[in-house]
Amino acid sequence: MSSVYLPLFPLNIVVFPGEKVNLHIFETRYRQLVRNSLQDGFNFGIPVYHNDTVTNFGTEVEIIGVEKQYDDGKLDISTKGRRVFKLLDFDVRAGENLYPGGHIEWQENIDDPNFLIKEQIDEQLMHLYEALKIQNPKEFVDCFSIAHHIGFSQEQELALLQLFSESERQAMVLDHLQQIVPVVVETERLKDRVRMNGHFKNLGPFEF
Repeated sequence: MSSVYLPLFPLNIVVFPGEKVNLHIFETRYRQLVRNSLQDGFNFGIPVYHNDTVTNFGTEVEIIGVEKQYDDGKLDISTKGRRVFKLLDFDVRAGENLYPGGHIEWQENIDDPNFLIKEQIDEQLMHLYEALKIQNPKEFVDCFSIAHHIGFSQEQELALLQLFSESERQAMVLDHLQQIVPVVVETERLKDRVRMNGHFKNLGPFEF
């Protein structure tokens, strides 16, 4: 697979394909990146910055709107994740520009969901959000669409980003949910008991 050169905006977040992300742009170099992107119509990449380094994986994003422009040149923009890439090399400056860039390879994505596993994930999600007494935050379309809402660490989100197929991602998500849901359910049950024990109880008399 041939590589392409992509302008880059490293951030300490994992962006998934299909995800909408709002960004506040204040650094001079990334204000230039956004201006160039809007003017020339190119997308840019957000490689994951983790443990004080730029990792080898990230997601291409497209600017879908400029929400606000400030008098001092700062910007609020809305973006949407497109494709996952592997970063082959990293340049602190992309040519004559102030912002970084690097050669990347697009990662293959195999759309092969296992619908039996999806049903199991749906069931685990129902138990999770019932235990937490919150409404399911969004419709579960694929594993990328739910990944930020199931208690993944950044390491787990980055690992999920690197999986090529939806069935692999489903296996990882289900394994995680099967481990954490019983813990969450028991923790919430314990919290309810603690709250109950702190209240006055109206106990009826015993009859012998």
